[in-house]
Amino acid sequence: MGKATIAALVIVGAALSALPAQAQVSVNVNIGPPPVIFAAPPRVVVIPQTPVYYAPDTSYNVFFYQGRYYSFHDGGWFLAISHRGPWAFVPVEHVPRPVLLVPVRYYKIPPGQAKKMATWERGHDRDDDRDRGRGHGRGKQGRGKHDR
Repeated sequence: MGKATIAALVIVGAALSALPAQAQVSVNVNIGPPPVIFAAPPRVVVIPQTPVYYAPDTSYNVFFYQGRYYSFHDGGWFLAISHRGPWAFVPVEHVPRPVLLVPVRYYKIPPGQAKKMATWERGHDRDDDRDRGRGHGRGKQGRGKHDR
């Protein structure tokens, strides 16, 4: 290679490295809204010593406060301005404090329980029973130095 070719390659390399880099940041919240839509306003009951109501006749966490419905579902908070929905994700810092302070006994699915239930179901919905029934500490039987 001649000096002119090397010089040209160095110039092209320098020019390409000077191009501005584009970066993208994407945040995706994979939490779906609660599948709760009421044909009529649900029966709500006041939570003692609070301005918040809860809907006892549903299997979801539904609270009513200052004319709005709130639901804690799959680890996230959702808001609906009508009993018909639609539900929209709301950051926890925008959930009114009285709603956040609702005692756990008024939740249908307590915070943290949904994740535990999903983890348990993923681990137990298989037809694969080959590791069951061996007893504690015997899962690696046949692999130890005494089993050769």
